[in-house]
Amino acid sequence: MWQQLLPGLRIKLFMTLVLGILYPLAITGISQVFFPHQANGSLITENGKVIGSQLIGQSFALPEYFHSRPSNAGANGYDATASGGFNQGPTSKKLVDRVAAAVERFHAENPGHSGPIPADLVTGSASGLDPHISPDAARAQAGRVAKLRGAPLARVNELIAQFTETPDLGVLGEPRVNVLLLDLELNRRFPMQSSSSPK
Repeated sequence: MWQQLLPGLRIKLFMTLVLGILYPLAITGISQVFFPHQANGSLITENGKVIGSQLIGQSFALPEYFHSRPSNAGANGYDATASGGFNQGPTSKKLVDRVAAAVERFHAENPGHSGPIPADLVTGSASGLDPHISPDAARAQAGRVAKLRGAPLARVNELIAQFTETPDLGVLGEPRVNVLLLDLELNRRFPMQSSSSPK
């Protein structure tokens, strides 16, 4: 009996050692040496304090900031431990009501916007943690942000263009703007006296 069991046990121990211990340690070590920022969560710090990650979206409620897309991750949204979408189909009344409320809120916050509302400002992503919005979604909010910060609209639109990321490898994904990075740059260029970091 042991003659049949021992080869399997040896293979299991060997594979556990190689794939369960050595390989993860090697990849972790390589990542820490060559990509430390990404390996540690792409965290963003300000004044020595971690204020977020480039990879995980968060809510920005103050009107002088660009706002992220809606989130259903956790009780109040943007909970990285409870990633998930709204999971409602196109015929769902809850979806229709939620989008209608988001449209109404957008119009109340951005009374100067006259064009169509970009879909990502009224619909959530599948994870509920998307840190990006489309350039159109950023431009739709630019008037409000520029007015509240006393900044020229053209300069705010230049910042949006500066922070627009192109599709990966030129073809994967869509152009996008990281909301946290854009809001931080707004604080540097056009600071608000009452705000030191995005809220």
